[in-house]
Amino acid sequence: MSKLKKMTVFMYVVKLGSITKAAEKLDVSKSVVSQHLKQLEAELAVTLLKRTTRKQSLTPAGEHFYQQCCTMHELAEQAWQDAQQLQVSPQGLIKITAPHALMDHLVLPALHDVFNAYPNVELELISHDGQLDLMQEGIDIAIRVGESKISNLKQKRIGDFRDVLCGSVQTINAHQTDIDALKLEDNIESETTTLSLIRIKYVANHWQEKSILHHFSLKKSNLKHRKSTEANKQRCELTFKANHKANTLPTCVTMLEQGFGVGIIPDFIFAKHTDALAELLPNYQLDKVNVYALHSYQAAVPIGVTMAIEAIAKRLA
Repeated sequence: MSKLKKMTVFMYVVKLGSITKAAEKLDVSKSVVSQHLKQLEAELAVTLLKRTTRKQSLTPAGEHFYQQCCTMHELAEQAWQDAQQLQVSPQGLIKITAPHALMDHLVLPALHDVFNAYPNVELELISHDGQLDLMQEGIDIAIRVGESKISNLKQKRIGDFRDVLCGSVQTINAHQTDIDALKLEDNIESETTTLSLIRIKYVANHWQEKSILHHFSLKKSNLKHRKSTEANKQRCELTFKANHKANTLPTCVTMLEQGFGVGIIPDFIFAKHTDALAELLPNYQLDKVNVYALHSYQAAVPIGVTMAIEAIAKRLA
């Protein structure tokens, strides 16, 4: 038995007044309790308790040791209760990282909704498009676009969104002739068709390459006049050359609104800018992008982490 367990046995013998009552409390035999007391005094090389057949009394060393055992036990009980409380009410620091595109418009509103009523929760947020090391950075939750290949992390798909290829209303109108010239309705066949809109300038996000390739499919509302068996065949690819690049999503949106060209932004952000922006191909849509929540907790997940993930998933939906 460890030192702490022997100290606990000794504390209960003194507190309850007998070996018998201590044995009942600890659900062990009297001989086990007696043996641990003997081992404790032998290891300490000091007499803690004077015992007769009728009574027991503490030595001065035993009195001092007993008070310290009580303090130890109280600290252990408090630590246990505090840990359990973390699973009842969220509190303390929660460190979260997410891509720039998701932090301001998705993660922040979700966290405000769920933790506004919990003043003991402290948030540390990191907007970062790279894949930070959760263990090294002390991060509780990582919100990422696309599935991660890191096997030691727990990850859960919490939803999806679509990027929207768009530009200012003026930009779209100015290139309507080029868009019509694609004749997408005629070109989309059972095999994917690759078309080009090099004449239209493209505003790329910092993570995009110089050559841009987008995969489109007809929106469901435009499939009604086609046979259901053809529903999965209405696809095409569209290529661009990146003329400009922005290192943050707000800058990209501003450049699109100012007429620098066309580019992609998440649908939930596009929905807030429809007064200035319009879809390049309103009858077509890009493929869905899956969003995952990752954490490194292997056993019990803190209630605050669970609540944050659920809130972000709800907001994403």
